[in-house]
Amino acid sequence: MKSTATTKNESPSRLIDARIKELGDWRGKMLAHVRALIKQADPEVIEEWKWRGVPVWSHDGMLCTGETYKSVVKLTFAKGAALKDPAKLFNSSLEGNTRRAIDIHESDEIDETALKALIRAAVALNSK
Repeated sequence: MKSTATTKNESPSRLIDARIKELGDWRGKMLAHVRALIKQADPEVIEEWKWRGVPVWSHDGMLCTGETYKSVVKLTFAKGAALKDPAKLFNSSLEGNTRRAIDIHESDEIDETALKALIRAAVALNSK
């Protein structure tokens, strides 16, 4: 989705809705699913639209992004390296000092309880 005059006037939530619809495949369904889990974990989460079309969820700072690629939906946590991940959800960007990511492939199932806990931990870290 390109950043045009029409996207500048749209709410981030509507732009995310449009991205999900535009994808029209498993990635759209997965993005919608993780979005719902993020909102369940933090009902006060703020949705943003940055960097020419990346959904971002924030609460007292950025929590994570929801990027879509050909073969993965990637949730990148801005301060992921500082979060405890007992369920070992992080499986990408493990070498950095700050960010951590979860690459979700088409056949992957999400540990919903663990993802919600990770979201809540990210909110708590931002709120310090």
